[in-house]
Amino acid sequence: MAKKCMQFRELRRRHPTRVRNRCSRCGRPRGYMRRFGLCRICFRELALEGKIPGVVKSSW
Repeated sequence: MAKKCMQFRELRRRHPTRVRNRCSRCGRPRGYMRRFGLCRICFRELALEGKIPGVVKSSW
């Protein structure tokens, strides 16, 4: 419900400078990664499950 409300509120905003990138999975505005369209939390969950191709956990 909250995600739908945020999307409706975004449509009402008419100035392009007010548009904010949001996670496509949970709608979180902070910690957004443009390359994947996800926030850092969702990115980590999907990467650990192996659902994002080409992403591996680094170790050195």
